Amino acid sequence: MRTESRLYASLLCFATLTQSFYIPGWTIQSYGDGEVIPLFVNKVYSDNTQLQYAYAELPFICPPVQELRGGHTLSGESRSLNLGEILRGDRVSLSDYRLRMNVDDEFNLLCKRDVDVASLEKAIELVRDGYVAEWIVDNLPGATRFVTTDKSRAYYASGFKMGWVDNKETEPRFFLNNHVTMVFRYTKAPGRDGDAGKKVIVGFEIYPKSVDASVTGQVRGNETVMWTGKAMELVMNGADPVNQKGPDDRTLTIPFSYSVYFREDHSLEWGNRWDMYFAADDSSRVHWFAIINSLVVLGLLTAVVAVIVARTVRGDIQAGIEGKRKSNHGGVDKGLLGQPLDLEAVEDQADEEILEDTTGWKLVHGDVFRPPAYGGILAPLVGSGAQLIFMTIGLLSLSCFGVLNPSFRGGYVSFGIGLFVFAGVFSGYYSARIYKTLGGKQWKKNVLVTGLALPGLLFLIVFILNLFAWAQASSTAIPFGSLIVILCLWLLIQLPLVYVGGWYGYNNVGAWDHPIKTNAIPRQLPKADWYIASARTILLAGIIPFGVIFIELLYVFKSLWQDKTGYYYVFGFLTVVSIVLLITVMEISIVATYVQLNAENYHWWWQSFLVGASSGIWIFLYSGWYYMTKLHVSGFVSGVLFFAYSFLACALYSLLTGTVGFLASYAFVRRIYSAIKTD
Repeated sequence: MRTESRLYASLLCFATLTQSFYIPGWTIQSYGDGEVIPLFVNKVYSDNTQLQYAYAELPFICPPVQELRGGHTLSGESRSLNLGEILRGDRVSLSDYRLRMNVDDEFNLLCKRDVDVASLEKAIELVRDGYVAEWIVDNLPGATRFVTTDKSRAYYASGFKMGWVDNKETEPRFFLNNHVTMVFRYTKAPGRDGDAGKKVIVGFEIYPKSVDASVTGQVRGNETVMWTGKAMELVMNGADPVNQKGPDDRTLTIPFSYSVYFREDHSLEWGNRWDMYFAADDSSRVHWFAIINSLVVLGLLTAVVAVIVARTVRGDIQAGIEGKRKSNHGGVDKGLLGQPLDLEAVEDQADEEILEDTTGWKLVHGDVFRPPAYGGILAPLVGSGAQLIFMTIGLLSLSCFGVLNPSFRGGYVSFGIGLFVFAGVFSGYYSARIYKTLGGKQWKKNVLVTGLALPGLLFLIVFILNLFAWAQASSTAIPFGSLIVILCLWLLIQLPLVYVGGWYGYNNVGAWDHPIKTNAIPRQLPKADWYIASARTILLAGIIPFGVIFIELLYVFKSLWQDKTGYYYVFGFLTVVSIVLLITVMEISIVATYVQLNAENYHWWWQSFLVGASSGIWIFLYSGWYYMTKLHVSGFVSGVLFFAYSFLACALYSLLTGTVGFLASYAFVRRIYSAIKTD
């Protein structure tokens, strides 16, 4: 109990230390007064759909004029992105907005855009679905500043609304935010740059507004602007606001303008300028409750396992050892007077004692290590699960140490892919060893299945989903060139690593040794109760691990699907919950395996894997409930993307936890039978 208490205390301290630690991960950029500040536009996204679009490619915004910026970069030119940024739908390009450090600009007209009917319908669609635009300055996403209801703190919500909807009348009316007020907060630069009067940006705020204006004169010269005092409604002049009926060659002129203000702010430093984005979610108490809930479940389950190991298993093993001692050293010979009178009765009594001594899990000692059916499938599954385990450990470790954080755009995805590829060596190693342990002879075939099955299935599903995104001209669609890069990483790096791991595991290390030999003839299984090795048992066993993580899962889902303007960055809590989850999966799999063996059912191999994986079913059902009750997703394609990616995530999770459950049960079975020596 002391060891367990120390473990709990260590986990709680770890969560406290790592819940908000991060490394900024970006070179400090300082600006002198009047120096040009580049503004990049990225994408538009919505909580109500899974489709994203490149902001610069929208048909109703100002097209880039291809002017030189910074002496060598043309406006509209795309910035080079890492693989993670591309896969998450980022499309970053330099804009035409003119910004100079510490130079306010009360009004500047960017352009006036003539929009046709088709482009207007696209604008209405984005406004209706609540799309948010993401701009970037000095690696900071433009954000809207909010204050909590009790006015105790301020926080940032990334992005700004493309427009708004007026539902007061019978038919909704749509208005576009075509004017933005940008507020830059700065402070003195650290070091020599600060001594030279340079400044660093610590905040980037955007406040959008819908304004209707009549613009005359040169757009980039001395403009004459006449404000109408109305909002910029997305409707053709004289047309029905809903159906936009009329000739297709009509256009609507939309002026785009902006204002810029700089404000010095000594309350923020460059190193903690991202804290405002993390302050939006003040739910640390709930996270602590999630950890306490997880530890309570783990404690109860640990007590059950302790009872099994300390009383039942140890007692059975000790009884077997004492029985052998009695049979070998039956006591002192007392001569004829000490002999029982009824020899047949004594023999019958001895047989009954032997049968009583050999019950439950000891009866299947000759079959417990018999290779299961479809062992050639189980080995690659466990190998792929080991690959996911090492990838997850790497991602959580890098996140807790602050290497991976929101300021490192695309870092999670890029490092995740890299870790997955290089963890292929572990996949091949574990798959080959298990394959040889189960009596497999064709190790090269096993390596090929291990290296191609999971990555190939993932690539195929993602490619099919990509077709849906391509059809919608969404930036969510992965470019063809990026697909080729992923294909090369898979076939040219990961697959050879799987082969190396498989060769080493099969030929150099070999199979795991079993403490008991397997009988030539399989033992007949007795009639079992309903809860022994059944689908219902597997499904019910998954509730316990799901109960460990469902609270933390709510925040992960919220960040991924519901509140995309915020950031999930409490990886200390997530890591602690993940550790508790894995221990819980180990223990529930061990309990299920012991119950099955005690019922004289030796088909525990697949059972242990499926029990560990079963909580993924509950997570997928939870995803469906979340979709129906929390989200307001519109469109068939968005629904397909949500459920398809949720299924993929749950399948990978099940593969990981199934592997953990299998390996824990395998170690448990080898341990308890190693103490029983049978001739």
